[in-house]
Amino acid sequence: MVREGAVKKLNVFERYLSLWVAVCMTVGVAVGHWFPQTTDLLRRLEFGTASHINIVIAVLLWLMIYPMMLKVDFGSILNVGRQPRGLGITLFVNWLVKPFSMAFFGWLFFRHIFAPWIGGEMASQYIAGVIILAAAPCTAMVFVWSYLTDGDPAYTLVQVAINDLIMLILFAPIVKFLVTGASNLAVPFIVLVYAVILFIVIPLTAGAITRSTLLKVKGAMWFEKKFLPILHPVSILALLATLVIIFAFQAENITNKFFHVILIAIPILIQVYFNSSLVYSLMRIFKVRFAVAAPGALIGASNFFELAVATAIALYGPGSGAALATVVGVLVEVPVMLSVCSFCNRTRGWFANAIN
Repeated sequence: MVREGAVKKLNVFERYLSLWVAVCMTVGVAVGHWFPQTTDLLRRLEFGTASHINIVIAVLLWLMIYPMMLKVDFGSILNVGRQPRGLGITLFVNWLVKPFSMAFFGWLFFRHIFAPWIGGEMASQYIAGVIILAAAPCTAMVFVWSYLTDGDPAYTLVQVAINDLIMLILFAPIVKFLVTGASNLAVPFIVLVYAVILFIVIPLTAGAITRSTLLKVKGAMWFEKKFLPILHPVSILALLATLVIIFAFQAENITNKFFHVILIAIPILIQVYFNSSLVYSLMRIFKVRFAVAAPGALIGASNFFELAVATAIALYGPGSGAALATVVGVLVEVPVMLSVCSFCNRTRGWFANAIN
């Protein structure tokens, strides 16, 4: 545990993630305009006809997600009873509030408030995208947010592990139910199942097997200090390369509808602050200690944007409005989460009387 009052810093990539996304956006759009034939060739590389699962993007997303899954210790679930109130509150907001509140905000803004500027077809695409984004609770980046708020590592680890397991069961039916109800888009459930298998089950299983094997053979110190740092740059490069390709596929939409990017960000921002505030308030009401309340608020608000991007692409294609909406979530997440971290650190005194 980092001593209280110690200066905590993100690495260069994490601190400037929004800048890197903006750079990837610029490069991708330029590639889409200047090399249209190459972009079209990459777009047509799919696992099957009209599958929308692009081979290049699928490989990059797997390279992005697998290193993150290595950090999850499912043995920590045995300690689930040690933080019952914090876990219960975060699970309640993650799965019974967050996806539904995002569906409402998406429907309100895209179908009504922003309708004159975006039209009905794009409204449905953007609604689908933000719902997919909200239905996947954050995993890897939560460890960063927890660190910055002196969060309890044991609670954070257990919460992430439980969310990953719940996603295996609830992610597909929640997305199917909410997207179908809030938009005019068809949601082929089998494609959702394929997305879950490809982007959760496979990397999760591979990560768990790799972690268990290497911990036994090499030990925890080697695994944490040697192996994980080697894969970290792979995950980063895969993320950036994925974004470049996505924005290349989106080049025409972005240049013609850049204003839409700003509009998409508005309900996402509202949803993040709404859910983080709800978790934090409930933690205070139920007298949960600050080391659980702060990371709980961040887990309750942030998103597993890698899975969201992959699912949106699988359902509607890399050039869709749904995919664009999930990428906007990446663009706004870091500065928003840092602002929530700052608020939590300034208000830790609210939890002086915590009993759990």
